[in-house]
Parts: sequence; structure tokens; C-alpha cells
Amino acid sequence: MHTLSKLLLRLLLPGLSALLLSISVSAKPLFSAEDVFQLYYVSKPLVDSQGRQVLYLRHSMDIMKDRSRSNLWLLDRKSGEQRPITTGPNSITNPVLSPDDKRVAYITKDDVGSQLFVSWLDNSRLAQLTRLPHKPKNLAWSADGQWLAFSMLVEADQPTMGKLPRKPQAAEWAAPPVVVERSVYRHDGSGDKAHGYEQVFVISADGGSMRQVTSGDFHHQGSIGWARDGKALYLSANRNGDWAKDVSNSDIYRIDLGTGAIAALTDRKGPDDSLSVSPDGKRIAFTGWDDQRMGYHRKRLYVMNTDGSGRKELLPDLDRSIVNPQWSDDGRYIYFQYDDKGDTLLAAVKLSGDMDILARNLGGTALGRPYTAADFSVGGNGVYAYTSGSPAFPAELSVGERGQKPQQVTRLNQNLLAHRELAQLEELWLKSSADQRDIQAWIAKPPGFDPSKKYPLILEIHGGPFAAYGPHFAAEVQLYAAAGYVVLYVNPRGSTSYGEEFANLIHHNYPSQDFDDLMSAVDATIAKGYVDPEQLYVTGGSGGGVLTAWIVGTTDRFRAAVVAKPVINWTSFVLTADMSPYFARYWFDKLPWEDQENYWRRSPLSRVGNVTTPTMLLTGEADLRTPMSETEQYYQALKLAGVDSAMVRMPGASHSIYKRPSQLLGKVAAILEWFERYSGRSDD
Repeated sequence: MHTLSKLLLRLLLPGLSALLLSISVSAKPLFSAEDVFQLYYVSKPLVDSQGRQVLYLRHSMDIMKDRSRSNLWLLDRKSGEQRPITTGPNSITNPVLSPDDKRVAYITKDDVGSQLFVSWLDNSRLAQLTRLPHKPKNLAWSADGQWLAFSMLVEADQPTMGKLPRKPQAAEWAAPPVVVERSVYRHDGSGDKAHGYEQVFVISADGGSMRQVTSGDFHHQGSIGWARDGKALYLSANRNGDWAKDVSNSDIYRIDLGTGAIAALTDRKGPDDSLSVSPDGKRIAFTGWDDQRMGYHRKRLYVMNTDGSGRKELLPDLDRSIVNPQWSDDGRYIYFQYDDKGDTLLAAVKLSGDMDILARNLGGTALGRPYTAADFSVGGNGVYAYTSGSPAFPAELSVGERGQKPQQVTRLNQNLLAHRELAQLEELWLKSSADQRDIQAWIAKPPGFDPSKKYPLILEIHGGPFAAYGPHFAAEVQLYAAAGYVVLYVNPRGSTSYGEEFANLIHHNYPSQDFDDLMSAVDATIAKGYVDPEQLYVTGGSGGGVLTAWIVGTTDRFRAAVVAKPVINWTSFVLTADMSPYFARYWFDKLPWEDQENYWRRSPLSRVGNVTTPTMLLTGEADLRTPMSETEQYYQALKLAGVDSAMVRMPGASHSIYKRPSQLLGKVAAILEWFERYSGRSDD
């Protein structure tokens, strides 16, 4: 009997899965679905000004509420003691440490919504500073610790169309019509956008009334920094007249807090963001790029004086995106992170351009699939902290200082994962059949792996498409491997962390030879001798869903496929996705009605007549990034074409299907059930 409940049972009882698929039985239990609820990971480390203490967010899973939650913990570097700063069921976000190291400001919920709180580090004192109608963001302390700045939505009246008669008292009328006049009126994960604009506010760190310091019909939702004397703010915002369509064209501004005068410090075409003010208040580091309307632009690092003069680019020859610049306490270095060949590195550069690599193997904050994702922080005396990951565990906290080797200082998952038999990861480099380019991939081998046996293979494809997988812990990969599959994941052309040229090989050409990269990786894995070429399966989400649908429309070599949250028809996608202006501007040369032939040529729907592979669709019902209508189109097309197909709809799930742990498990269970249904293997 092939049912979803049967696959859930397999995930919960991994030993049974191993026996059914005839793999070697390990002395340790396999990683199972229930284990997902026991995972912890670290994010948002903050190092104090002396380099003595490190704050960080500790994330855990609440099996009763089916949610991830996070609380602040404090590490004393000398003693190794760790203690909680916050507790409770509500998650903490956007923590920022005060300049005197005595307080931490952060966002968490009260009975009416997300609010600004401050906790003291030396005792249990806690202060709630706000009762706001909308969530504050981008917290920033003034240099003297007396003020906090943040951004928040300021609501405006909703538009109306025509005038209704007065409703009689106690009458039960339908809700009034909703009028939409904005280019971007909804957003994946949060739904319809409230009317109004993000503005910047300042509030005393001791509490009291807040003051709005920006105005106008613009969104001021980028990073915020303070002038050293506390008399001005620096912020990133898109205040251009065509901001609604030219969505990436942000600049850095200076706002005089006394007069409200605002002055642009940058004015180029393209985004300027992630600003960081130097400790002496004389310079600003930031990232950005000149807009060439390419699918991918690497983020470059710049420094300028705080009046906007003297701008120069640092590391122009580093062909990688630079993320999250932070000044050292002496102002001699700018720390940053970047992805390179699926790995994330922490580095520091002098203003002269000399760069040092401080740490590798950052990551582990993306639990579901093995994406690159990491956080770091710089404090006093050259001390830095970062999230470190590996194929064997999610993000832990590591701490280092210049001239010394960094050390991992937490072991939050040791008591679980050290007692599980996990998939072993092997790196694979291969040549693409398209043009002999080097392509990087990883192979996860099932627990108890025996190279003399033949295993079924799952090709798992990342989304983006401008994103990257790497050698990181991933619950989905571990669960597939525990069910007896070899799991292959690849960074085909279009992936980041290999340079601009490699990423833009799919510019206005996606899907294309990325298909050949993926098939070449499958062939290279089969050539190792332990994969059954008659037992090949394929799945991927978002951009990976696009490629999965493209694959089954191009080849019949896979026994079954699962297309997760895909784009099927580029015309309908561009006209219904939440970020329509962005996709139309950067992913296509023309609008759909100007070049329908190209939109159709690149649409997996154009190849549905070739599909014979049993194909399941899986998408969140609240997905606004790749709307459910994309999935429904393909499902109906497959049915009309006579292809074995099914549609799995995840109630309440947005584009991040696995935002709730049970949704991740439901996704994995459905995929394994579908593959098993068409495996041809006996249940006996």
C-alpha cells in the first residue's frame, strides 16, 4: 500500500526505511522526521566592544506549536558560561547591542503585535519601549547610546472608487470593494500590503515619545546608521520618482535631525545599501552595483566620506558578491562575507585594498535545503563571531580574533546528531556536456552506504535561480538519504559564488544549458558505479521547479518527478507574481506582449506535450512568489496530456513551504511517496 501515512511512518521509523530498501543497518538510528523538531541553530551573533561577550540568537523548534522560535543568549568568552537574556515562546528578531555593552534592543511580539524592547545584560530588567501599529525594522543605536532609530510603515488611506450610499445602522453589508492602483500590492509571506510608506523614526533608549524624521511618498526601508555626533542619520532608500517600477535604484541619504533636511550622498543608477559608518564617523562603507539590467549583478564594496565625496571601490577584482560590511573597532579594516564555490568565507580588507581571509565554512542557517546562508559580527580587540556549519550539523557559534584560529564554542546539536547515522557528503567536479565548463556538485550517500550495491538517485535542484547550494546540513537531504536514496545536488550555470559571467550565462536564457549541466552531473554520478540508472528521480523548488518541469519536457530518463512551487508560463508569472516590476525588468528584455515568442520558448508549459514522466506538483496555497495558478496550469495540462500526475497543495504555506516544521515533513513525505509509487520495487 502506497500512502502518505506510510511514508510518514517510514520517516518516523527510519530503521524500517533502511530495511525496506535493503541498505546496511547502522548501529546508530537514522535521522528521522521527529528529529527535525529537535534541531537547534544559531544566528545573528553580536560581539561587545571589548571582545569579551557574544550575544546570539538560539533557534529551536516548538513541536506543540509547529513553529521555530528564537531567544537571545549571552556567552562569556573567558569562562565559557552561557545564559539566556530572553525566554518565552515569542521569537526575537533584529537584535542590536548598545555601544556601552549594557543593553540589547530587539523586536518581539506583545498582545497587539511586534514591538521594540530593551533588555539589560547584567540582570533581568526588561523595558518595552513601544506600542506600535506596525512592525519596526532596521534598529540602530546612536553612538552615545541615548537614542534608537528604526523604520516603520506609516499608513495612508485606502483608495476608493466611487461613492456608496450610507449604510443603515446595524445593516450587514459585504465588505467594501478593494481598489488596487499600486504596481506592487502584495508580498509573499505577508499577503496584501497595507497602504502607506515606510518612514524612519527616532526614540529615546529610555522610552518616551517617538519622532518621525522622514516623509514623502517613498519607502525608507534600507539600512540605517548614525552620525558620530548624533545630529544626523544616514540611510538607504529609493526616493526616485519612478521607484515603483525601478525597484533596485536606491541611494544613501543624510538626514539632519534638527532641520529635517535630506541630502543624497550617492546618485548612480543601481542600489546602494548595507551601509556601515566608521567608528570615527568620517567614512561610510556600503555595497552596491551599477545597474546593467542583467539577471545577476555582484554586490561591490565601496567607501566614501560622510559628505559623499571621495568614493572608491575596494576589491574590484574580487568576482564575488560582498555582503554585510562592518568596520573593525579601530577603523583599519572592513569585515565582510562572500560565497565562493558553495562555501561562505569571512574576510577583512584594509582601505588600501589588502584582504585577508579569516574563516571558512560559514553557514548552516538554512535548515531545509543546503543553501549558503550565514551571519557574522565584529567587536572590540579584533574579535569576531560567526555562524559555522557543516554537512553534519546546522549553524553553531564560532568565535575568533585576528591572528588566531577561530573556535566553535557551541554544540547545540551534539546530543542528537552525534547519535544519528547521517548521510556522508562527497564533493564532485565535472565537465558540462554543453561546453566543457567546470560544474560543482555534491553527493549525499545513504547511511550504511555500500559501494558494491546499486542505489536509487534523487536529483535535487536549487531555486533562485541566482543562488547556490553548498556542503551544508540540510534536513531534506538527510531524510531522502535515510530513506535509501543517493541524493545529488548541483550548482549549474546561473548559480552564484562562481562569478558574474557564470551566473549570467542564463541571462535571458533560462532554462537552457543548465539542463546539460544537470544531466552531466547525473551521468558523472552514475559512472561511479553505485547508482541504478533505471532508478532516477528528480525534484526541485522554485527555480528548481522550473528546471524539473523543463527536464521532464526534454527527457524521459527519470521514473518520476516532483515539481515544487514552479514557474510554468513566464507570461502569467510576470503578470501575477508579487514582484512583477523586478522580474519584468531583469529577467526579460521586453514585456510579454512585445516578445511573446521568447516568453513561450522559455516556458516549461511549451514542452508539456513531450512529458511522459509521472509528475507531481507541490506548492503552498498562499504562495505569491510563484502563484498557485502556475501549478494549476501545469497540473491541468498534464491531465489533458494523459500524464500520471497529482497536485499537493500546502494549506497556509507561502513560497517558503517549510516555514513550519510539519510543512517541511509533509513535503518530504509526499515526495518520497510519489517516487516510491513509481519505483517498480516490491513492498515485500
